[in-house]
Amino acid sequence: MKNKRFVFDTNILLVSISGKSPYHWIFQSVLNHDFELAVTNDILSEYEEIISNKYSKSVAQNVVRTLLLLSNVILTNIYFNWNLIKHDRDDDKFADCAIASNSDALITNDKHFNILKKVPFPKVTVMNIFEFESIIKDNILATEAPRH
Repeated sequence: MKNKRFVFDTNILLVSISGKSPYHWIFQSVLNHDFELAVTNDILSEYEEIISNKYSKSVAQNVVRTLLLLSNVILTNIYFNWNLIKHDRDDDKFADCAIASNSDALITNDKHFNILKKVPFPKVTVMNIFEFESIIKDNILATEAPRH
């Protein structure tokens, strides 16, 4: 099975950083190369800003630096802005990244992204954290060697 590629809205990365979070498996899965994560410079800047506000500047810099060093993190260039999310234009960067990187889905718990489910073209699949968990855990189990 080919590597799946995803885009994370900032809220998904934010809740997965802490080792005490029930969603830490997400960040761990990025580190384990369980899938590809597509990002842009704008997305990385937002990650850094929001993580700095929640944790600290050094934590934010370390997270972004780590992402940039991982071979499964795909730095994507945006050549066209689709302007698909009317309620929060700042969220367009995630949809544009998903389109430009040919990602399998955009992962978010933000309801502003639900509009993408109604857009026939370009098609952007939107999943919440629980749908994402189901796909990733199934994929990890399918790739594990059978035990005897």
